[in-house]
Order: sequence, then structure tokens, then C-alpha cells
Amino acid sequence: MILTVTLNAALDVTYETPQISWDGVNRVAAVHRRAGGKGVNVARVLAALGQDVLVTGLAGGPTGRAVERDLDSAGLAHALVPVAGETRTTLVVAEPAAHTLFNEPGPTVGEDEFADFLRTYEALLREARAVVLSGSLPRGLPVTTYATLAAFARDRGVPAIVDADGEPLRHAPDGRPAIIKPNAEELARAVPHGSPEEGAEALRDRGAGAVIVSLGASGALAVTADGTFRARMPYAVDGNPTGAGDALVAGLALGLVAPGPWPELLRRAAALGAAAVAAPVAGAFDPGVYEAVHPLIEIV
Repeated sequence: MILTVTLNAALDVTYETPQISWDGVNRVAAVHRRAGGKGVNVARVLAALGQDVLVTGLAGGPTGRAVERDLDSAGLAHALVPVAGETRTTLVVAEPAAHTLFNEPGPTVGEDEFADFLRTYEALLREARAVVLSGSLPRGLPVTTYATLAAFARDRGVPAIVDADGEPLRHAPDGRPAIIKPNAEELARAVPHGSPEEGAEALRDRGAGAVIVSLGASGALAVTADGTFRARMPYAVDGNPTGAGDALVAGLALGLVAPGPWPELLRRAAALGAAAVAAPVAGAFDPGVYEAVHPLIEIV
């Protein structure tokens, strides 16, 4: 089983509209509401790929219950730990040529609530083959949380992937995760000097087993113990980039449970990221785009 952790789960709402008028009334052509947060998106992609996956994290209030109901309806197994605060909502306003994202901060989590989560996390790790730690942290949790959870998993022989930003990313190598996956902007904030390759090497020097940097339409960079590799995309895929990084992480998680050469693992992960751009909502990918792009990705 692959365990995904979403400490700041969300109910993702996407409005599709032909054009936004910021000073007027907007009519929405389509609305999508579904459980979200980066770990949930990763779990959706893994489930679509036929993997045994379980979602854990924190959820509270009516929005948290809506998240659980949507996971049930999607057939995604979950063990969310209740908190007193209200789970957040995120809003994407999607025009044909642009997407605007609004992220609520989420609940404030107390020490006792996080202790409850740690007990659940420890129990779930006994059955996990890999764990994905991704997304923002809710208020009340220390910036070292992902480092702590990665170390907790490592001590139990479970490889971890961390996908985070800001101070949680900066501290993540201390937990010695198997993989850290920032995008280029997140990496530049964590390691503000040098090229992406130098920044990735710096995170490896501090404890990460490998660092995979998503580069959007330009592909991805992998700095690993086996060498440095770049995935070059044959063309840009049009669509909604929200969730592309989560699909890439799902591909990396597959590599933890079914190891192979880094060039092939990186090609698959980059193809999944591109295929997610062609899907209308985060947590989905277009199989046709995946099949078309995968063999054309160049690894150098």
C-alpha cells in the first residue's frame, strides 16, 4: 500500500468560465467540487494506475465531512483524523487561457490533535510500502513537521517523498526522505543561490536521497545518487497545470514500490505530469496524452 498524507486537506472547487470580468457579474459554465489537497490528488492518480493507496491526514467541520464523502464516492480508502477546526476550501477560476487559484489557510491544529494523527500515522506505516508527504501545513504545526514524519517513516523502513514549499521544504532533508520534489520556484526559495542543479545538490547534501525538480513545460530535473538526468518534453500540453506536480509525484511513488533505472522512472513521472495538464481538474490525467507523450520524452 502507498500511503499519502494531506495535513491540510481541502474541498477543491473549480469554476470554468469563458472569461472573467473582475468588475462585473460572471456566469460559470461548469462547477467541479471534490476532495483535494496535494496528497489526495496523488492518491487519485495512483488509484487510476491500479495501485493500492490510502489517504490520511486531518479533516474537520462540515467541509471535512464533505471531503470524506467525496473520497468515499471516489472509492478512495481513507483514515482522516478529526480536528476541531474547519477544513479549508480552495477555488480555481479557470478561463480557456488562464487559471486563478485562491487557497484558504485551513484550520489551526493543536498539539493533542497532532498527537492523535501521529498515532494513526504510526499504525498505517506498518502496512505501507511508501509514503507521500505533500502540500501546505495547517496553522499550529511546526515547519519541521515533514522532516519529523519522513524520519518516522525511514526508521520503520518506509521510503518517503516530500513535496512542500517554504520552511517545510527547507527543513525536509533533515528527515532524510528518499525523494524531495520541489518545482523550480520552490527550490529557488529554499536554496536562493545557484542553478536548479546546484540547489538540488544542496538539498541532497543535507540528507535527501534524490531531488526531482519539476520544470513545467520544460520537463524535469533529477539529481540522484546515480547521476543527474533531465527529462525534455517534446511539446507543451495545453490545459490546466493545477495538479501536474501531483501526478509527477505519483509517478515517483511508483518508482519507490517498483524500482527501476532513473531515466525510465523520470520519463514516466514527467509523462504523467504532462497528461495531468490535459485533464480538467487536479488529481486526474488524460491516458491518451500520457501514451502519446511518454515515448517522445528525451532523457539526457
